[in-house]
Amino acid sequence: MTRRGDPHAAVLAHAAELLRRGELVAFPTDTVYGVGAVVWDAAAVAKLYTAKLRSLDKAIPVLLADPDDVTLVAGDLPAAVLRIAERFWPGPLTLVVPKGERVPAEVTSGGVTVAVRVPDHPLARALIRAAGAPVATTSANLSGQPSPVTAQDVEAQLRGRVALILDGGPCPGGVPSTVVDVSGPQPVILRPGPISLEQIVEASELPGASAVVRDAHRD
Repeated sequence: MTRRGDPHAAVLAHAAELLRRGELVAFPTDTVYGVGAVVWDAAAVAKLYTAKLRSLDKAIPVLLADPDDVTLVAGDLPAAVLRIAERFWPGPLTLVVPKGERVPAEVTSGGVTVAVRVPDHPLARALIRAAGAPVATTSANLSGQPSPVTAQDVEAQLRGRVALILDGGPCPGGVPSTVVDVSGPQPVILRPGPISLEQIVEASELPGASAVVRDAHRD
């Protein structure tokens, strides 16, 4: 079912209620359309893997409504990481950080880190706030297929696999976020994107800091 994600409060409330009930909702972000589940609901997160035909060994990122919400899902973060987040959030940067104890293993594929981002899209952030929790979110496509930038793209791939598709029009970015692992001593680029390696290193303000680019991936 596709619904226009325009300013109608009833549409947003319905989408948030579906999330709270353990259903999957697709929605636009500043990069591409995502499909999400409430992060604390392990059973709902498991549905994401099934809906996308996604490998269980690939962790699912978490979207936040506001930068301060990172404390809900992350462990202690060094000052350099907080500076990077302050510089680029909201925006197309996903940070891989030590996970908090409350984050289910289904979100992280049993790992000790969690990928987090604050999207620069008013509808996405309003939905997360209305749901009352961070939302485990991955691109709203079948794994290995092109990332969707319109609700129609989502419907073509995930029709019948999600409870609701919020149609907020085309995504303004169209390119998945840069993914950077900042859980170690130096940033590691896991997926190149709109934010460059040089920008990340500069924002960290660490003397002599450098970054490594690892093989890109498609989810």
